[in-house]
Amino acid sequence: MRAARRLRHLVLLCGLLPALLMQPANAKERLFWLVRDLPPFTIFEGPEKGQGVIDQLLPLLIGQMPEYDHSIVRVNRARGIQMLQDHSSFTCDPTLLWTPERAEYVRFSMPAVGVLSGGLVLRKDSQALVAPYLDGQQVDLHGLLSKTMLQLGVVAERSYGTQIDAILRQLPDNALSRHYGNDATANLLQMQQLGRLRLVLGYWHEVRYLVQQQGGSLDDYRFYPVQGVPRYQFLHVGCSDTELGRAAIAHIDQLLPALRQEVLPAQYARWLDPALQGGYLEESKGFFEHQ
Repeated sequence: MRAARRLRHLVLLCGLLPALLMQPANAKERLFWLVRDLPPFTIFEGPEKGQGVIDQLLPLLIGQMPEYDHSIVRVNRARGIQMLQDHSSFTCDPTLLWTPERAEYVRFSMPAVGVLSGGLVLRKDSQALVAPYLDGQQVDLHGLLSKTMLQLGVVAERSYGTQIDAILRQLPDNALSRHYGNDATANLLQMQQLGRLRLVLGYWHEVRYLVQQQGGSLDDYRFYPVQGVPRYQFLHVGCSDTELGRAAIAHIDQLLPALRQEVLPAQYARWLDPALQGGYLEESKGFFEHQ
């Protein structure tokens, strides 16, 4: 009887062994999507929660990438950069601007969506301070900050595009007021409203949303593009430059061509000043013609 029981146990173990051996091979890698409070791309609170451009894009990407388990993690910009640099985790960020520095540790997708470039945001009562540095409606940002005692509020570790980033690197450290945290741009605008900061670097689509959320009036603000900066920038999906990250980007690049033509321009345009929406949608048709 004992021999028979041992035989049955052996047969049972032999039957379970293949399943146990196969389990790790069948387990999916977990992809961590890094998102930050970046309206109108990602919106975490309020009546329009979850209706941002990237809020709409992520479920479309996740639904077409069943080879991974997916988690969405809220981070600030500085923490997000740290995680992308840590190649021990499988992380991707859907709202990255390409920069040479980031290209050293991030594998970028093809451009996903064109957005209006950032610029100088100030309240109307500060216009006279900036007037000598205006050429038409564009501001000489380097001249303004190197020849005055004004400070510029920026989000720490955020890229504003290669041209603006290059200007910021040429300025003395005390010309910049860097803000960390999840609601950095909103906090900078509040500091500006209280008179603790005159100038903020930002994107008008983001500022419009935040000012309205804070109960302010857009008539109290002015926005000036920066001299030498193209009208549009392009957001990419970026993953840590590892074997897993490169494989994920290869799949994402198969999905983006349809999304960036049929979905993303309309999602972004709805957040623009109504006077800009039609022109943006028309110009967006030519963003990727030569790629």
